Amino acid sequence: MQPLVELKDIRKAFGGVHAVEDVNLNLYAGEVVALLGHNGAGKSTLMKMLAGAYPIDSGEVRISGQQVHIRTPAQAQLLGIETIYQTLALADNLDAVANLFLGREKMTAWNTLDDYFMEAQARKVFGRLNKNFTNIHTPVRRLSGGQRQVVAISRAIYFNARILIMDEPCAALGPEETAMVANLVLQLKAEGVGIFLITHDMHDVFTLSDRLAVMKNGCLVGTYRTADLNEDQVLGMIIAGKQPEGKTQAPQRGA
Repeated sequence: MQPLVELKDIRKAFGGVHAVEDVNLNLYAGEVVALLGHNGAGKSTLMKMLAGAYPIDSGEVRISGQQVHIRTPAQAQLLGIETIYQTLALADNLDAVANLFLGREKMTAWNTLDDYFMEAQARKVFGRLNKNFTNIHTPVRRLSGGQRQVVAISRAIYFNARILIMDEPCAALGPEETAMVANLVLQLKAEGVGIFLITHDMHDVFTLSDRLAVMKNGCLVGTYRTADLNEDQVLGMIIAGKQPEGKTQAPQRGA
């Protein structure tokens, strides 16, 4: 099976600081790969290169087997790569419909906003993720954290994301909303979306991911099947940068 994403020997430096050093990582359709490490480990920098937010100094990116050069977020989106940041990047004064189409508004033949089309499409995609989400004309600043996540995830999947980068999707959410977002992740996985999940939450790691990759000081410590490790072994990789004894790394293939 061909991977959705192949990252080969990826490097990134800021001045004399090597933020990412020779990282190799793959992602397959319908797979969740948790990306772990302390702040400054390089995981967010690696994903920002895939998302087009940072240029890659050296290395190779392949999407569905084809080598690509991603220089901007717009290019990443054209390749089916969408990112949901911890801050969500929503316009708080706009409602959910306007946020769904923000920057990619549908226009009529008379070059006016096609509000009817956008609302109809928004109701479909929001209902797909959460049938109880109906207050779509409320400014998003008044929505719950879980509803805001629905808007952010809907924006990604409506525009045909095949590869989803999720940066701490459950941060600052309550237990009920965290469970809802987790269900959304599993739903997207079942639909064949490949997901890179940046998280510090071990419960998310062991509940949602098929494989986990740990980074430290810009380098990849190792990639393992999540089911093959326990929490202490994962923490040992994060803190000490040491691979767990007696455990074989996962091959770069789907779990």
